[in-house]
Amino acid sequence: MIRTVLPSFLAACLAFTPLAAQEAQWRHGAALLGEPKYQPGFKRFDYVNPEAPKGGTVRLGAQGTFDSFNIVVAGVKGSPEQGLGRIYETLTTPSLDEASTAYGLLAEAFAFPDDYSSVSFRLRPEAKWHDGQPVTADDVIFSFEALKANSPTYAFYYANVTKAEKTGEREVTFTFNEKGNRELPQIMGQLVVLPKHWWEGTAPDGRKRDITQTTLEPPLGSGPYRLKSFEAGRSATYERVKDYWGENLNVNVGQDNLDEIRYEYYRDATVLLEAFKGDRIDFRTENSARNWATGYNFPARQEGRIVLEEFPYAATGIMQAFVLNLRRDKFKDERVRRAFNLAFPFEELNKTVFYGLYERPSSYFYGLELASSGLPEGKELEILETVRDKVPPAVFTTPYKNPVNDSPEAIRNNLREADRLLREAGWEVKNGRRVNAKGEVLSVEMLGSTPNDERIFLPYKSVLDRLGIVTTVRTVDDVQFTNRTRSFDFDIIGKVWPQSLSPGNEQREYWGSQAAQREGSQNLAGIADPAVDALIERVIFAKDREELVAATKALDRVLLAHNYVVPQWTSLKQRTARWNRYGHPENMPRYGGAAFPTIWWYDEAKAAKTGAAR
Repeated sequence: MIRTVLPSFLAACLAFTPLAAQEAQWRHGAALLGEPKYQPGFKRFDYVNPEAPKGGTVRLGAQGTFDSFNIVVAGVKGSPEQGLGRIYETLTTPSLDEASTAYGLLAEAFAFPDDYSSVSFRLRPEAKWHDGQPVTADDVIFSFEALKANSPTYAFYYANVTKAEKTGEREVTFTFNEKGNRELPQIMGQLVVLPKHWWEGTAPDGRKRDITQTTLEPPLGSGPYRLKSFEAGRSATYERVKDYWGENLNVNVGQDNLDEIRYEYYRDATVLLEAFKGDRIDFRTENSARNWATGYNFPARQEGRIVLEEFPYAATGIMQAFVLNLRRDKFKDERVRRAFNLAFPFEELNKTVFYGLYERPSSYFYGLELASSGLPEGKELEILETVRDKVPPAVFTTPYKNPVNDSPEAIRNNLREADRLLREAGWEVKNGRRVNAKGEVLSVEMLGSTPNDERIFLPYKSVLDRLGIVTTVRTVDDVQFTNRTRSFDFDIIGKVWPQSLSPGNEQREYWGSQAAQREGSQNLAGIADPAVDALIERVIFAKDREELVAATKALDRVLLAHNYVVPQWTSLKQRTARWNRYGHPENMPRYGGAAFPTIWWYDEAKAAKTGAAR
C-alpha cells in the first residue's frame, strides 16, 4: 500500500480577489523540502517512453470482492480502488524519480504563503469530465466536503482544513488552522475530485443519486480511463478514454498506454496464482516467499514466456509487525511486550517458510535514511533532550536490537529473558499457565484473515505456549476481520505501515494520541504517549531536510524503545511475475517500483512470441 496566499489582514480586505491579481507566487510544482527537479515548461518526466505505443490489454488479479463503486463511503466491501484510481484525478500528481514532489494535474498551478497557512489551486481550463462538462472549483469543494463528512479517514486527514472556498473563476483556496505545516499543501493536492453535477443528478433509472450510499452505477470521472463493463463482485474492465483531455500534458506523456485494464477478483490467494499460471492474469506482484521460490517452476517460465523481475522499493520504508493492542491491560507493561518479541522465532520461519528471502525490520522506517541506529547524536540528540523526562532511559544508552533466535542456545537464552520479564511484570507460572496475582490467565488470540496466516501464527503459538501464555489462533473472513480491526476488537494482528522519504501528518494517524481511540484509525496499537506526540510535531514542522531526518530518527528510536510491536519480516524489493507481452522504459524511476501498468506498454512483438492470451 495504495497522480501564496496573502496575510490574513490583507485577505480580509481583498476578499475574493484572485491570487494572480495579488501577485502571489503560482507554482507549476513543489517539493516538500527543497526545489522540484522539473522546471516550468518541462516536456515530460525523464523515466517515461514518449514513443510508447497505445493499445493492448492487461488482466490483473485482485483478492476479495467489491459491492460498490463509491469511494466516499467508508467500510464498503472491497471497493475496487485500483481501477477507480484510473477514473478519477487529483489536483496534483507526483513524479516517480523525486521524493515528495508534486506537479499540477487538474490544477495548472498552485500557490501557498511562506507560513503554509493556506493553499490555492488554479484549475486547468481544458480539464473536463467524460460527459464533456468542465471540472470546476465547485467540484473541488464538493469533493472535499463529501469525503470529510462521510469518511472517518478523510475527516482525520483533513482535520487541519478550516475552510474551502472559491476564490476565482477556476480557483479554490483551502485555509488551515495551523502554520508551518509544510505537508498540508501537498495533502490537499492529493484530493480526489468528484463530479458534483453527476452526484447531485439522477441515475438512468430515475433514482436520485446519494453520495452517502453504495452504488454499482458506473461512475463519471475525468481521468484517462472509464469503466467499460463489470460483473458485480467478480470483475471490472476499464477502457482508455480516446479523447481524454489530459493525454498530452507533460505529467501524462508516455503513460496510460494500454487500451484496456481488466481486474479479476478471486477469493483465494492460491486460486489467484493458478489463474496466473493458466494465463488468465498477465501480471502479479508476488508477496509469498514460497511462491517466489517454488511456484513458478513450470514450462512457460522455462520457455521465457513468463518473466520474473524484481524492482527496488527505494521510496518506501516498511514496518511490518504483530500489533499488540495496548487497550488490553495485559499489554500495557512494556516488559510483557518485550517478552513477546523475545519469543518470536523469525530465524526459523525465515528458513522453513520464507526460503531465506526476508529480513527482520529493526526500524519503523526500515530501508530509509530515516531509520535510527547506534546511539543518538547531533541534531537527533538535541531533539531527544526536549523529551528526556518522558521517554525510556534506554533511548539514550542502548541501541535497539531485535532478539535473534538463530540457534538452540539463543532460543533458550531469549526464553529465559522473556520468563524473567514476565515474572517482573507480575506473571508467574502455575500449573503450566501464566497467571497474575488476581489469578487471571495471560491468554491471547492471534487474529488473521487468510489460512496462510496460520503458517506464521502456529509456530509462534508453540513458543508462547512454552512460556505458559495461553494462545489461540483464529481466522475470520475479510469482512469480519475488517470490522474487528476498525473497532480495535483484537489482541494481536499483523499490520504493515509504509513510510515515505518525507514523513509528515500521517504519523499522527499512525501513532498519535488523538487517533488511538478513534475507530478506523491506523493507530492499531493504541499508542497514546506525550513524547511520541511531541516528536510527531517536530517531524511535521521540520524546517529543512536535516531537521526532518533527525526528528524522524528520534521518533523512530522512542517507538522502538517502548516495544509497541513485534517486528515480523520484510523485503526491500517488489517481486513481480508477468506474461512476456509488455515493455517498460529502460531507465525505471528510482521511487516508482514496477509502476505497472502506468508507464508500461503492450509489446506486439513480444506478445507474438508469447502467444495469445487465453
